[in-house]
Amino acid sequence: MTRQGTITVERMDGPAAAHAQDAFRLIYAEAFTEPPYEETEDDVAAAFHRFPTQTRRPAFRAALARTGDGEPVGMAYGFALAADTKWWDELTEPVPEAMRREDGHRTFGLMELAVRGPWRGQGVARRLHETLIDGVGAERVLLNVHPAAEAASAAYRAWGYRKVGEARPWGTGDPHDVMLLDLARG
Repeated sequence: MTRQGTITVERMDGPAAAHAQDAFRLIYAEAFTEPPYEETEDDVAAAFHRFPTQTRRPAFRAALARTGDGEPVGMAYGFALAADTKWWDELTEPVPEAMRREDGHRTFGLMELAVRGPWRGQGVARRLHETLIDGVGAERVLLNVHPAAEAASAAYRAWGYRKVGEARPWGTGDPHDVMLLDLARG
């Protein structure tokens, strides 16, 4: 395990994340070309073709973790789901209308969360997640996770997420678990 001093986690708005796109891409490419994801260079390119558009969404926010010398080690980003989101349409089985109702503020969609290999198991993912959703103002957080990504799935469950269904993101590929975190718990 590699430790390089203190890891800092910075929350970013869209323009700041767009400016740091190379760091997000480096982390994404390293994490998601590994099993079970096995994304190709084309997949990474497609994800970062979408990234500039995502960073311009009004409710976009991100978190970036770096070592003391500035090396990027982890990232997370997402945005509030629009009232007309297609996210719920990708589920393999329908969910109740009350669950799928969106208004542009109700649900924060966690699009990506990843930590580079040498820094895993050190609490970086938890810090990224906490930084990202702190003060988000949504009732809940929604994400998709590959079911074979056992460490990620276990972390999400430990953080309070529950599985609400399965989806095929972008209509193809392996089914992913759709998980929901209730922020409005009282």
